[in-house]
Amino acid sequence: MASVRFVAIGDSFTEGVGDELPDGRVRGWADLVAQGWADAAGEPIEYANLAIRGKLIQPIVDEQLEPALALKPTHLSFNGGGNDMLRPRTSVSHVADLFSHVLARCDEEGVKLILLSGANPSAQLPLRAVIQRRGDLLSAEVVRRIANRPDVIRALNWPDRELSTAGYWAEDRLHMNARGHHRVAARVLTALGLDAPVEWWSLPELPDVVRQRNAAYYRDHVGPWVRRRLTGTSSGDGRAPKFARWSVVEPSGDDPASALAHEPTA
Repeated sequence: MASVRFVAIGDSFTEGVGDELPDGRVRGWADLVAQGWADAAGEPIEYANLAIRGKLIQPIVDEQLEPALALKPTHLSFNGGGNDMLRPRTSVSHVADLFSHVLARCDEEGVKLILLSGANPSAQLPLRAVIQRRGDLLSAEVVRRIANRPDVIRALNWPDRELSTAGYWAEDRLHMNARGHHRVAARVLTALGLDAPVEWWSLPELPDVVRQRNAAYYRDHVGPWVRRRLTGTSSGDGRAPKFARWSVVEPSGDDPASALAHEPTA
């Protein structure tokens, strides 16, 4: 058994949507952290990722937390609430209560919690002022609740002004691109006390980033999102976690950005 067993739970942010590999798989910050962790430690770690896109925070906790803890991890990363903040009647206190519940369960199981706030997409989105205000309130409330817990590993991305600029975001303006996911991964590794590749903080801007005009953007991205809300469906319906069981992540040698070599274990 590896000395580090890292499991991630959450929504599209943690699944890695926006950081698509050439073969169509999504990578994302959690995969990058797993690889960076193995590289920094110089030994294999075990990694699982139960996150599924489109999930509200209550289903994340209801469906992912206990299966993740059943894997007997040493570290669990948690983020949620981004999809809730897009809903008109979201209770910030309810969302924050679920963060508190995740921390309590990690305490009971002796698991170290890695707590993330999502990156701030509001500058590029419709209703940006509303999303900014809700995100500010949630971020402040969660931070207040862990103020006396220095043992909680914090990787707070919401206040990162550079990360909120357009060059770190995918075409849909809601998910980070590869550049954004690398910056988040660098922050998590730093919070863990590990050295992140310095270039991960700000990779060169992607040459193929396309910024759609509003009419095309509403047709291709906002319209489908609204239809899912009206029909009660989710982009994650029918999807399974990409790494539901432990995978061994080996140190990558001289190429810290190489793809993960996952080998499922029991």
